[in-house]
Amino acid sequence: MLRAGVAQIDIKIGDRAANYRNVEDWMKRYHTPSEWETVVVLPEIWDVGYVIDEADKYGDPDARSAIDFLGGLARKYNVWFAGGSVLANTKEGAVNRALVIDPKGECVNHYDKVHLIPLMNEDRYLKSGDRECHFEVGGVTAACLICYDIRFCEWMRLNAVHGAKVFFISAEWPTIRIDHWIALLKARAIENMMYIVACNRVGNSQNTDFGGHSFVLDPWGTVLYEGGDKPDGVFVEMDTEKVQKIREHLKVFSVRRPELYKE
Repeated sequence: MLRAGVAQIDIKIGDRAANYRNVEDWMKRYHTPSEWETVVVLPEIWDVGYVIDEADKYGDPDARSAIDFLGGLARKYNVWFAGGSVLANTKEGAVNRALVIDPKGECVNHYDKVHLIPLMNEDRYLKSGDRECHFEVGGVTAACLICYDIRFCEWMRLNAVHGAKVFFISAEWPTIRIDHWIALLKARAIENMMYIVACNRVGNSQNTDFGGHSFVLDPWGTVLYEGGDKPDGVFVEMDTEKVQKIREHLKVFSVRRPELYKE
């Protein structure tokens, strides 16, 4: 068993201190102790919002500030943080980086967004990642993805084939395409027979409304939680043994023909 916390929050553009306080307030309001290992997921670029064109001004050097901040909360509440991304400046350039923080407050892995959306000029301002991000929590292999990544079924399937049974996904998905968000998340959960914990932001910035509708989905695609379009929060228990039972029942992975899928 695992427990997932979904922090569906608004984000103040360029105001790291205010966004940190918002996360602290969310934890105070929604967190309750549990015997199960707990993973909290935050929205995409929750620390400063969508200011990728001003990464020199707003970027967090190697995400050190975010690691220190989330590390402190992880130790205080005995939880993991995974799937919430920040704008990080690295030697290679700015990246959209999801952090994996364990209950000791240590950053045990990170994921740099692989698929950069041309519609938002991400490919102009950010460096794309080039690797999967897996970590073990409660004896279960989990993975991180960010927003636009969910449109790439082959990327999510690769993670699943490599052992991921739970996906933690952060997003700033606009209201205008929220139907796509819902359909894609359900499809990915069903086709990969895995849990999906997806946190989307709410609110408005730079003339864009963000649609919320964060989800926790089980391996059948059953909705365990769906947020609305306002700030919200929830903790949901997940029976992770269900993943293997469904995969053994349907046997999708064992009859794949990857030699036919190559371009």
